[in-house]
Amino acid sequence: MSNIESTNNPYLLLTPGPLTTSDTVRLAMMKDWCTWDDEYNNIVQGIRKDLIQLATTNTEKYSTVLMQGSGTFSVESVIGTAIPRDGKLLVIGNGAYGYRIGEIAEMLNIETVMLDSGEVSDPDIDELDRTLAADKGITHVAVVHCETTTGRLNPIEKVSGVVKKHNRIFILDAMSSFGGIEMDIDQLGVHYLISSANKCIEGVPGFGFIIVNKDEFEKCGGNARSLSLDLYNQWKTMEENNGKWRFTSPTHVVRAFAQALKELQEEGGVAARAARYRDNQRTLVEGMRKLGFTTLLSDENQSPIITSFNFPDADSFTFAEFYSRLKTKGFVIYPGKVTNLDTFRIGNIGAVTPEKVNDLLTAIEESSYWKSPV
Repeated sequence: MSNIESTNNPYLLLTPGPLTTSDTVRLAMMKDWCTWDDEYNNIVQGIRKDLIQLATTNTEKYSTVLMQGSGTFSVESVIGTAIPRDGKLLVIGNGAYGYRIGEIAEMLNIETVMLDSGEVSDPDIDELDRTLAADKGITHVAVVHCETTTGRLNPIEKVSGVVKKHNRIFILDAMSSFGGIEMDIDQLGVHYLISSANKCIEGVPGFGFIIVNKDEFEKCGGNARSLSLDLYNQWKTMEENNGKWRFTSPTHVVRAFAQALKELQEEGGVAARAARYRDNQRTLVEGMRKLGFTTLLSDENQSPIITSFNFPDADSFTFAEFYSRLKTKGFVIYPGKVTNLDTFRIGNIGAVTPEKVNDLLTAIEESSYWKSPV
C-alpha cells in the first residue's frame, strides 16, 4: 500500500475532485522544471504510456494527449476536434455534466441530439437504439460514466453495445471514474476517453488527458474550432517532439501526477484502488443510514465515487450550518447539484480510507444539531 494518508492538511476533502492528495504527491511539486528539457519531457512521455496501459490491454491502438486546464477544457477539446464540421453529436444526458457536453456542442455550432432521461433516471437504452437507427446523420455518441451530479454510474457496457451496433464514434467522459473503476476501452469500443489529473489517479488540478483511438483520431486534422483547444495539433506536437506541449505546460502538476501514477501502481493498480473506494462508499452509506440519512439513489445505481444524500426531515437543517460544523472538525463535503431536490454529496476518492470515513461519521453524529436532545 502506498502512502495514502495525508498529515499536513487542515481538513479532509470529501469531494469528487479536487481531492485530498498524499503528502508525497504534494512533495513532488517542490522542484521547478523546464518545459524544453528532455528530463521533463520524458516524464510526460512516461505518463502518456502509463495511461494507455491503465485503459486497455490492446495498447497499440491508442495514444494519449494531455491538455492544460480543468476537465471541462479537455471535454471541449474533444467535442471541438473530434467532430467534423458536418458531423452530428448525440449526448446521453442525465445530469449536469452530460448537459454540459450538450452546451459545449451548442456553443461550437455542432448539431446535437440530447437524450435527456432526467437527473435521477438511467439512460433509456432502447431510445438510444431507436434514435441511432432512425437518424443516420448522427456520427458521434457521448456519455458521462460517473455522473457526479447524483453519484450515478451509467451503464456504459449497454451504451457501448448499441453504439457499436450502429457503427458510431464513442466518446466516454470518464472524468470521475478512470483509475477508480476497472474498464478496458478497447473492449468497450471507446474512441475517446476523457479524464483529469485530480480525480481517481489522485493528482492535483491543472490538466486533463484524452486517450484516443489512433486510426479514428488521424482523421481529425483541421476539425478544431479553437486554437488552444486543438486536440489534434496538441497530439501531433507531443508525438513529434518527445512529449512537448504546444503552449506552457503545468510542470509542477505534471510531476505530481507522475508520482500519483507511481502510487497507484504501488497500491496494486486500478483493481486495488477500486476496492478501497468501494469499501469507503459502503462504510459511508451504512454509517449514514444508521444516523438516519437516506441516499438519493438506490444501491444498484450508485457509483463508488460520490454519494448524494437527502436533507434530513428537519426545518432547522441548513446545509451551510452543517458544512461549517463539519469543516471545523476537519472534513469538507459538497453541496447538492440536483435541480429541485434538497441534497448534499460526500465523495470518498482521494487519500481516504474506511478509517477516515468512520472519523467523518463520528463528526457528522456530533454535528447533528437539528436533532432533539435525547
